[in-house]
Order: sequence, then structure tokens, then C-alpha cells
Amino acid sequence: MSLRRSGLTAALLAAALAWQPAGAAKPARADAPFQFGVLGHAFKATPDEAALKQAIHEADQADLAFVVATGIKADSESCSDKLYARRRDLLDDSERPLIVSLAASDWSGCKNSLGRSNAIERLNRLRELFFADDNSLGARKLTLSRLSASAKFRSYAENAHWESGRILFATVNLPANNNHFLREAGRNSEFEDRLVANRSWLQRLFAMAQRKKLDGIVLFSDGDVGVQMEEDSSLLPSFNTKQDGFAGPRRQIKMLAKKFSGKVLLVDTRRVKRAADAAIAWRDNLGHLSVNGGWVQIGVDRSRPALFEASNGAAR
Repeated sequence: MSLRRSGLTAALLAAALAWQPAGAAKPARADAPFQFGVLGHAFKATPDEAALKQAIHEADQADLAFVVATGIKADSESCSDKLYARRRDLLDDSERPLIVSLAASDWSGCKNSLGRSNAIERLNRLRELFFADDNSLGARKLTLSRLSASAKFRSYAENAHWESGRILFATVNLPANNNHFLREAGRNSEFEDRLVANRSWLQRLFAMAQRKKLDGIVLFSDGDVGVQMEEDSSLLPSFNTKQDGFAGPRRQIKMLAKKFSGKVLLVDTRRVKRAADAAIAWRDNLGHLSVNGGWVQIGVDRSRPALFEASNGAAR
């Protein structure tokens, strides 16, 4: 082979190795700083699809590894397949990988034509439409690991985890309406079954992060489980005391976080008055952030003592 031909072959090979398809994520060091976005629950008392579209558009312009969307609809909106499918298409238009974290308003208040609760059937339908495979939504996909891969918890596809930059990220179905605990006797089978599934899920997540010596865990949920609340063991429950649907997950997360060597950040969609600047509240290694409308960018940098830093997106 001539020297000229040999040089041309080497150049073509180098170009082929360097080429990446349009939109492909650039490889980065595992310890390199990065950012991810959280789309706040735009749907409050009324539908506001325009706000969600704007938040998605603005998040697309930022340099984000992925985006998490906190819920797909308002309480007052229809629970129809048509609306579910329309919102799925809207979220799938994201240029970034997009992961859906379900909200209470997406399913727990749904009723059938007779006015009876249709929550469990609608939750199962959401699972079919949004979590049918192991990919995120968005033009670029992330591969996710779902709780439904476990035969014992085949239904719970909405609980997913993934890793980025030595951080374990995961969604946990904890709806804001007191974790969908119902006071009526004999009607809490959904709550009780999900409690067992979530307990196993959280145990698995922390064990995995500890085994891999990861730097942090980020949990996304609709409800604020209250990890920074002071527990008052002197108060005994009574028939007049409201059942705390988050008591079990809260105790478990606190216990697991104490044994974990890294940081643990909980991100939820509790309705709070919008602050001028998004800020994470810390207690020991447990951090908490509520995202309420618009979108928030969270940076991850191992050189920072807090590891995570939040800032408001433009859509506020």
C-alpha cells in the first residue's frame, strides 16, 4: 500500500471514530460537574399547558444532562386517555432526556362516570402510556432501571433509577395528598401495597449507592415526606389524630441516610410561596427542595461541600 493511500486510510478512520450523530451526548468524566433540570408542577387549580411548554423550551436551551417533569395534569382536568396521550407527546418533544415523576393530580383523584374513584385503573393506564419500556422520554433517551423489573413488584414501573456523574437518581411514587392514604376502612389496599413496594425500592437504592461508593442520591417525589421535621415521640396516636401517610417513608429515609456516607437530596412539588432564589435546605447530609412551577436547574459539583446547588430557571 502506498504511503499516500495509507495516510488517507488513517485519516478516514480517525474521522469515523471522532464522528457523533447530531444531538448525541458528549462523553464526560464521571467526576465532572454537570447540571440537571426539574420542571415544577405547572398544573395547579387550572390547566396551564402553555407554562409547561415554556419551561420545556427554556430547559432545552440550557446545558442539562436530563430533565425531570413533576406531574402531567391538574386536578381539574380530565383523566382521559386522550389527555394523557397529548401530555406524553408534549413531554416527548423535549430535546433533553425527560423522566416523568407522577403527581397526585395525575391519578389519585380520578373518578369514573358513576362518580366513584377510578384511581387504581388510571394509575395503571399511566404506567402503560408513560413507562412501557426502559427509556426516558425526549429526543435523546436515557436508559432507566425500573422497579417493575422485579417480579414481586411488576406493577410499579413509575419507580425508576439512573446514574449520572457518580450520583444515583430515582423517582418514588409518593403522591402529595398524604400519600393517597384514605381514612375509610378497607379502602387502603393501594396505599398499603405501594408502601411495601416503596420500602423495598428505597432499601435497594441506598444499598446500591453504598456498594458503589457513590457521592449522592437524589429522590424525586410529588409529596414532601418531611425529612426535616422534628419527630415528637411523646405524642401518642389517637382516634382524632390524622394518619400520616408519609410516616413510614420518612422514618426509612432518615434511617438509611444516617448510614449513607454521601449526600441525599429530596426534590418534591409541595406548594410553597415562590422564593426569589431556589435554595436547598440541609440538615446533616439530608437536603430538601420544593419546586413549584417554572423550572429549576440543579448543579452537581464534587468540589463543593454541599455537592448540589439550585438556581431558578427563566420561566418563573
